[in-house]
Amino acid sequence: MTTKEIRKAFLDFFASKGHQIVPSAPIVVKNDPTLMFINAGMNPFKEIFLGEAPVKYSRVADTQRCLRVSGKHNDLEEVGIDTYHHTMFEMLGNWSFGDYFKKEAIEWSWELLTSVYGIPKDRLYVTVFQGDEKEGLPKDQEAFDFWKQWIAEDRILLGNKKDNFWEMGDTGPCGPCSEIHVDCRSDEERATVDGSALVNNDHPQVIEIWNNVFMQFNRLKNGSLQPLPAQHVDTGMGLERLVRVLQQKSSNYDTDTFQPLIQFISQQSGIAYNLGESDSKTDIAMRVMADHIRAIAFAIADGQLPSNNKAGYVIRRILRRAVRYSYTFLGFKEPFFNKLVPVLADQFDGVFPELKAQQDFVQKVILEEEVSFLRTLATGIQRFEKYATENTDVVGDFAFELYDTFGFPIDLTELMAREKGLAVDMEGFNQALEQQKSRSRAATAIDTSDWVIVNEGDENEFLGYDVSETESRVLKYRKISAKGKEQFQIVLDKTPFYAESGGQVGDTGTLKTSGSNPEVLIVTDTKKENALIVHFVDEIPEGLDLSQPLTSSIDLHKRVQTENNHSATHLLQAALREVIGNHVQQKGSLVNSDYLRFDFSHFAKVTEEEIARIETIVNRRIRENITKKEERAVPYQEAINRGVTALFGEKYGDVVRVITFDPEFSMELCGGTHVKSTGQIGYFKIISEGAVAAGVRRIEAITGEAAEAYINEQNRLISEIRSLMKNPRDLTKSLETLLEENSRLKKEIEKSVYEKAANLKHELAAKAEQINGINFIAERVDLASADAVKNLAYNLKDIVENLFLVIATETEGKPGLTVMISESIVDQKGFHAGNIVRELAKEIKGGGGGQPFYATAGGKDAAGLDAALKKARTLLG
Repeated sequence: MTTKEIRKAFLDFFASKGHQIVPSAPIVVKNDPTLMFINAGMNPFKEIFLGEAPVKYSRVADTQRCLRVSGKHNDLEEVGIDTYHHTMFEMLGNWSFGDYFKKEAIEWSWELLTSVYGIPKDRLYVTVFQGDEKEGLPKDQEAFDFWKQWIAEDRILLGNKKDNFWEMGDTGPCGPCSEIHVDCRSDEERATVDGSALVNNDHPQVIEIWNNVFMQFNRLKNGSLQPLPAQHVDTGMGLERLVRVLQQKSSNYDTDTFQPLIQFISQQSGIAYNLGESDSKTDIAMRVMADHIRAIAFAIADGQLPSNNKAGYVIRRILRRAVRYSYTFLGFKEPFFNKLVPVLADQFDGVFPELKAQQDFVQKVILEEEVSFLRTLATGIQRFEKYATENTDVVGDFAFELYDTFGFPIDLTELMAREKGLAVDMEGFNQALEQQKSRSRAATAIDTSDWVIVNEGDENEFLGYDVSETESRVLKYRKISAKGKEQFQIVLDKTPFYAESGGQVGDTGTLKTSGSNPEVLIVTDTKKENALIVHFVDEIPEGLDLSQPLTSSIDLHKRVQTENNHSATHLLQAALREVIGNHVQQKGSLVNSDYLRFDFSHFAKVTEEEIARIETIVNRRIRENITKKEERAVPYQEAINRGVTALFGEKYGDVVRVITFDPEFSMELCGGTHVKSTGQIGYFKIISEGAVAAGVRRIEAITGEAAEAYINEQNRLISEIRSLMKNPRDLTKSLETLLEENSRLKKEIEKSVYEKAANLKHELAAKAEQINGINFIAERVDLASADAVKNLAYNLKDIVENLFLVIATETEGKPGLTVMISESIVDQKGFHAGNIVRELAKEIKGGGGGQPFYATAGGKDAAGLDAALKKARTLLG
């Protein structure tokens, strides 16, 4: 069976068992502060397990793209080295939300593996939870007994809490699990050592392929366990491992999941790939590239661009690891990695179509990252070579500087060091790295207490499309601490507050208690955590009774301004497509009450003429006062068939909300708030356009009151300029004349300065003092131009042999020093102008540097210039 056939067989099997087949969620996580990427198949259903969202289907099956490269699940450094770890992988899963439990899950997993996939029963082992006395948890006898119906008892192994008790995190749903392992060794090996002794012992041919998690408990903040109100099944089977087993390979990379990529790399590099568990550097490099392109391409397609922070940094790090391997071991000195994107897109066409739809964009982003990193590699190698000529070892500080400041891989530093007989102080490097990680963790750590239940109920209804104020009840609240600041999170049964999502910021406002002496809680932000709408307040007064109804009111003025900008963003996207092409796709946005920011795919600067046309189209649509058409429950596929614009990387449900401003102009899937008609926006003005990443441009714009204030300010500035220029008839022509005059006068001043410097040359040469065969000159000069000082220094070097020159200057109270030394003295005496000028700059409370023969410095204290000149003389003895 091919990978596609194996995937389809899984989904078809569970469809036959009454499961709803759902699409993979985007690999990039939104609305969950605890995750950057989907790292397990259950992540998209987390809100159901937490009881924060209703169950639409009690039985579900899917194949979910997952990424494990950071945090607790960090396999990155193993990827490519061994034959079964991956960054991105597909997790096949079947789910029961309060429906079937252990009996069916066990029966169906056995049926699928043995009857559908045909795995020999004598190659399978299963594990069940042995219990844990400290937790007061008994052995999972129920699962043990169900397994006995299908497999011999000596193949049912007991596992400890580490292997057979699954937890979502420090808190949350959890429960015992039952793993299925397969022994892929030869018959001869199996006859020698029984497979049961190798289960969960990191044997490369005795591997876990499926885990059935039985969600029974909820882990509280205090560590205790409480039974869940409903029992769930959460299973996960790694597709890549399953394919390896069914295709009878000893390596995941030898299957048709990876071989198209590896063979392409092999052909292009001219280096053969060795099948099996090869540990040659070239084979490892090909495995790294074939794996990493999957993670990077899908992350970019799902909306995460490489960057220098958070999720973007993880993607950049994976990409650079792949490029480094291809550069070092496969000889790709020019960008090549991006060429794997079309091969990958063809592989997943019809499975995950979002990659094929964005193939050109994804390839362009990777190409630009490659070009940048190849420059980084060249710079890093250059710096290393220079360091290696001046030092006898490679200390941890220098290795860390290369890694942290220049993005240079530590293992490449180690490799280059070994080639030169040097050693890297890895202990010092790791200490510096750990210190940096500790600082980063401290900066982002969020501590939360358990929820305090105030009123029973699980409604969390958003009413903000229709009302700005409503009566609410507090369901629960908790205290959180982040960056040393304590806040409270409050969940209401119903709320008019919009939670930050889709680029639109969260509402602010108030929660007011009832009675003659009401308390007012200031809501500073509103966010989504999974499916919960969470209101942030800085303080809840001690003793306040939150069980009574509250009046929830948003800051209406702020909301209106935000709506203006959000609706204008829709009009902007439609205008962009009309002016620069249908290839435009939204790649990010920010909508608040002050301005809007819109990132979109485009590979060239938007010209002034195009910006003018875009503004004209948007403002015409505003003046037309188009009434918003809002549809809140359109079947997703129907909306797509109608041509509604959807965002790559968004997780959409079965039904979606469609916002239309003229069906011939703008129709988008959107959960945000909008104006009732476009006339409310008032006026639209683009204030900036530029690049933010490879193939991504950014437009910032303002509307309504902000646009009015902007235009008024521009008019005021023009009026001031007119007044200063005595109200000329033609302002533009008068300004051009003024600028030409200014340029002419500058040139005359420069000419005067250079003439003065030329006269000084002979004057200073005559002051040269012979000290130990060196012509020493140390003088203050009155030259306002740094270029003139530099020319003077070089001219003196041309006419004075064995020169040691120090020039002191003062321009508008700012002192400066210039040091020029003849190459002959640099070679003979070992002088270094950069080091000397740094020492002299201490006298003027400054710093500087430069080359061995020429350097400059600036400072804060002009009173120290004479002392610096005297100090220079002492350096010659």
